[in-house]
Amino acid sequence: MPFTQVGDVRLFYTDEGEGGPPILFVHGYSCDSHDWSWQIPHFVEHHRVIAMDNRGHGRSSVPDTGYDHGDFAADTAGLIDHLGCGPVVAIGHSLGGVIVSTLAIERPDLVRAVVSVDPGYLVPDAMGQALGPVIEALQAEDPAPAAQAMLSATYSPASPMPLRTWHMRRTAGVAPHVLRQTLGNLLTGMALESNSAPYLAQRKCPVLTMYTDPARAALEASLMSDDRSRAVSFEGSGHWLHQERPAEFNHLVDSWLATLDAG
Repeated sequence: MPFTQVGDVRLFYTDEGEGGPPILFVHGYSCDSHDWSWQIPHFVEHHRVIAMDNRGHGRSSVPDTGYDHGDFAADTAGLIDHLGCGPVVAIGHSLGGVIVSTLAIERPDLVRAVVSVDPGYLVPDAMGQALGPVIEALQAEDPAPAAQAMLSATYSPASPMPLRTWHMRRTAGVAPHVLRQTLGNLLTGMALESNSAPYLAQRKCPVLTMYTDPARAALEASLMSDDRSRAVSFEGSGHWLHQERPAEFNHLVDSWLATLDAG
């Protein structure tokens, strides 16, 4: 059965393919492991590939609490321990980028390398004041419109409309307390540069990071400690760049993983 109990949560996951290094995909806020449908068939040809639904998302269970980055990372560690598949290449999008980076810091024994895709950290503190109304709007009886409005701002003119429709409809189906707690914790915590920069500097493993914003890519590059790390800018893409430009994304990850093997 593709479920396992980790503490107070029952996690859904898929586990396919053979080969190494194993790859673990972690999705973002209000999403699920379907987000990696552009990647799983590609990488499963040469890797063991695990894709999970975070607590409160997709087919995983929906506890009342536990929606901070540390909680999500602990769930992820529990799944890796259960499967005995570590160390993995941990690939995370948005909130997932926060989760896999936290995992690399708190459980470095489980992470061979990190791929962080337009991650939900290193947001300039100057933007913090602008986030206040978003946090307040999340307290409404139905927080989905506030979450959808925030996500709508992350698209570019090139973002395909079917992707936008899918993302918005899926967000509407996430439990209200999950939307409130997850985004509220992120926006007041790891999203802000003053909180995330010193924490991210503790990562010791190789990191490949991809951004739509070259300034944030450059900032993360300054925090990387392993010489094999790399920061890339996908200018002109929307936030879900791995879905908008999957062939380019998959090739970049393949090429970078090959450099790790060569080292």
